[in-house]
Amino acid sequence: MSTVVENEAERFDYHVPHHSHRDVNGGWLRPAVFGAMDGLVSNFALMTGVAGGHVSNKTIVIAGLVGLAAGAFSMAAGEYTSVASQRELVEAELELERLELRRNPKDELYELAKLYESRGVEPKLAMEVARQLSADPEQALEIHAREELGIDPSDLPSPLVAAVSSFGSFAAGALLPLLPYLLGATALWPALVVALLGLFACGAVVARVTARSWWFSGLRQLVLGGAAAGVTFLLGSLFGTAVG
Repeated sequence: MSTVVENEAERFDYHVPHHSHRDVNGGWLRPAVFGAMDGLVSNFALMTGVAGGHVSNKTIVIAGLVGLAAGAFSMAAGEYTSVASQRELVEAELELERLELRRNPKDELYELAKLYESRGVEPKLAMEVARQLSADPEQALEIHAREELGIDPSDLPSPLVAAVSSFGSFAAGALLPLLPYLLGATALWPALVVALLGLFACGAVVARVTARSWWFSGLRQLVLGGAAAGVTFLLGSLFGTAVG
């Protein structure tokens, strides 16, 4: 809150309220949890589908490991390509805006002033604000980018960071149903228990970036993930019978 507003509040004996909001974008938590949940659901469903075909435990483990690797690399490659393409598009638009600021500074100045006018600022004041903000070319570029494109030029996403984080979160989730087998389990039910607990935990954590209660979000994800595993187990049984 600016000093001017605080001084005005003191003069009229008015309490300036201070409040905060939750991070509606989810920050790092949302992509990390959803990446892990994706890995958990997809690999758990794959393993139950293979198990439904009445194969050996070794085959289930191999399928789980291959599913983990394939899914993690696919997620990383897809995320890298997606973020890189988005960044390249943004950089192209920023270069276009930079070129317009050099070629037509007056037009860009009037454009910014009109934007402030549309938000209720008086025309004369809007022009003065636009003129002062446009004095620095880089600041002008940043303001135009924020107002016209809705982006922050200094905070563009990194394709490499996105790829590595997607790989790691997916692999972590996909590893959960594999752990009981890697630790010596000889039946599907330990993997089932671990996977369902993991699904509930992921759903509960997601509640931190939503308005739902943790138990509702956890149960919802448990039911959805369990249903996916149940369907693939049934399909695996049918395919195993047909192939056999």
